[in-house]
Amino acid sequence: MATFLYRIGRLAFRRRWFATLIWTALLAGVGIAAATAPGPAGNSFSIPGTEAQRAFDVLEERFPNSAADGATARVVFRAPDGEKITDPENKAAVRDVVGELADGGQVAGAPDPFRTKAVSKDGTTAYSQVSYEANSFELTEKSREELQAAAENGRELGLTVETGGDALQAIPETGTGEIIGVVVSAIVLAITFGSLIAAGMPLITALIGVGVGVGSITALGSVLDLSSTTSILATMIGLAVGIDYALFIVSRYRAELADGREPADAAGRAVGTAGSAVVFAGLTVVIALAGLSVVNIPMLTKMGLAAAGTVVIAVLVALTLIPAVLGFAGDRVLGRRARKARKAAPAAESAGSGVDGAGDGEADSGTSGAAAPARENMGTRWARFVLRRPAAVLIVGVVGLGALAVPATDLSLGLPDDGSQPTSTTQRKAYDMLSEGFGPGFNGPLVVVVDADGSDDPKAAAERVTDRVSGLDGIATVTPAQFNKAGDTAMFSVIPASEPTGAETEELVADIRAESGELEADTGARTLVTGTTAMNIDVSQKLNDALLPYLALVVGLAFLLLTVVFRSLLVPLKAALGFLLSVVAALGAVVAVFQWGWLGGLFGVEETGPIMSMMPIFMVGVVFGLAMDYEVFLVTRMREAHVHGETPHQAVVTGFRHGARVVTAAAVIMISVFAGFIGSSDSMIKMIGFGLAIAVLFDAFIVRMAIVPAVLGLLGKAAWWLPRSLDRVLPNVDVDGDGLQRELDLHEEAAAPGAGTGTDAGAGAGAGRAEQTSGAGRAR
Repeated sequence: MATFLYRIGRLAFRRRWFATLIWTALLAGVGIAAATAPGPAGNSFSIPGTEAQRAFDVLEERFPNSAADGATARVVFRAPDGEKITDPENKAAVRDVVGELADGGQVAGAPDPFRTKAVSKDGTTAYSQVSYEANSFELTEKSREELQAAAENGRELGLTVETGGDALQAIPETGTGEIIGVVVSAIVLAITFGSLIAAGMPLITALIGVGVGVGSITALGSVLDLSSTTSILATMIGLAVGIDYALFIVSRYRAELADGREPADAAGRAVGTAGSAVVFAGLTVVIALAGLSVVNIPMLTKMGLAAAGTVVIAVLVALTLIPAVLGFAGDRVLGRRARKARKAAPAAESAGSGVDGAGDGEADSGTSGAAAPARENMGTRWARFVLRRPAAVLIVGVVGLGALAVPATDLSLGLPDDGSQPTSTTQRKAYDMLSEGFGPGFNGPLVVVVDADGSDDPKAAAERVTDRVSGLDGIATVTPAQFNKAGDTAMFSVIPASEPTGAETEELVADIRAESGELEADTGARTLVTGTTAMNIDVSQKLNDALLPYLALVVGLAFLLLTVVFRSLLVPLKAALGFLLSVVAALGAVVAVFQWGWLGGLFGVEETGPIMSMMPIFMVGVVFGLAMDYEVFLVTRMREAHVHGETPHQAVVTGFRHGARVVTAAAVIMISVFAGFIGSSDSMIKMIGFGLAIAVLFDAFIVRMAIVPAVLGLLGKAAWWLPRSLDRVLPNVDVDGDGLQRELDLHEEAAAPGAGTGTDAGAGAGAGRAEQTSGAGRAR
């Protein structure tokens, strides 16, 4: 693979105008397609295979005019203090507002609360359930403005009027947070490279990759029914990995220039070595994201596949556009002092001199076997510190992350509703008014569907189901059953006595469903429970059931992939266990902030509540892929050094000397990009941004930078053990560039026969895989 990528890198470098033109044309074409494409047909949310979804499908089929998938708005009215909402003046004001609502665009119905008896027992509060013909993302801005204007008119008439429901749901605003993340990334890159040109390359190429990826999502949004959240997630992940992948290739190119390589050769070697790591790191991310499809929730599948596609584009950009842009920059990617030293020193003397490290602080010679630089960098000193005390570092790291993971034991899952909105919003005020006037369960009604198509007496069947459900514990109210026109299906609402996210409500849903079998046997009618609350319960259960199979799939495939890359069993095992530790610790931090409210004000969390149901499995998918990035980038340098003859401890030090600074910069950049989304107005995006940022922090700086070298130090040579039988059947992908180096050496010797004895070439050609176990590789 390294040889193939080497040729791609050289080709892109030499045909830089052609490669740049292709990406520019692709970006322009995608941009035009995105600008002219219609908006998404709708952000439909379905959970196939669940009872709530089956009931919802029955409602859509048997009650075609009910707009079951349409948006809803609950307009809540409260009379002034000391008055009743049923007083003539207040009653007239309510009816004026309801009449105005009914005349609004896209409105399917706005019932009079006095006719539907939607008035609280104390007579102070009433509500109208406004239904729309379109779902929340198809509602026009004019419809939302009409809703808000009607509520304001009610306030002018002396009433307290607040509005809740998904009709007010709008496309999430991420604000300027992501811009701040990009600015921080630019600062980190400038400090890391000491060159504005080198710092700008990863940013520009990452933005091009994200532009192509998100533009494609936007262009295909209507066809594939992609939600607005999909593009935000793709931007978040695509920007982070795009900058990181470009960072590693540019860094390796600078190291090759410092070794005295010609720019075209340096670009080829950078893509052949660092590019190989990029390919396999990208594969782990793609596996993790695409694996979300096993959950069988369409929205989650689309989000994962769209983000995976953006990662693929980021990899392609890194392998083709980066060397092309390097062709325009030449040696200007080096710092000023490094450029002067490169011009002054002969190429043969500058190879391994560490001039670039002196100028820019990387101390990266570009070769694993080269002598250590005169001045040790921070990565070298840290690696040696860990190797002197591996057991202590391992214990501190594991115990520390274990302590951070403790809050995860109190994890409460749910989907966000108006109760999780900030108290200053009209949605939250409407939620609280309904709870006070009608009871806490009123905000989470259950819809019981009686499918009596196979019953001899549908009306009697519906009455029997209603009576049985009414006798269950934990119920505040049961409404009369309503039949469809055909008379074969009925539905009625059940108002729980507990809040929507309460355990008692979940038990009530389970109790109703437990009665369905006996009721069907007695009446011939199916009893199904749906509604937002039941949907949330089913989503949480479905995600919990899918977590272990998903973990097995993703971790298993990645384990096989890393076994091929590292040609070791213990190194991939250590990588997977370290990831599990970091992701559980990150989940504990999410619970502490968003559920318990610790430091909530610092992160803009105005209201605590359950953790989003898909957060655990989503974090597993995304963080696993990203964590393996740093594992691949850092440990491949260690393996490269070990294959070329260094002892296991020396290889760890070499890997940190060459990679610690760049991996640190990459982690800081990724954390900055994710943290930028904490400023989003959408609670789900805010939670995802925080969770991913803190997970990368834990994984990069505790697991990869501390626990990994500690474990490798304790294992010694055993870390690189691989059974001979397995070694023979595994493909040799040459991710460390050893085969590439042998081929280049042979070319150099053929071009200059007197330059060497040919011993190295012969040893390299004959040693093959034996170098991995014997450590007898040559120094490059």
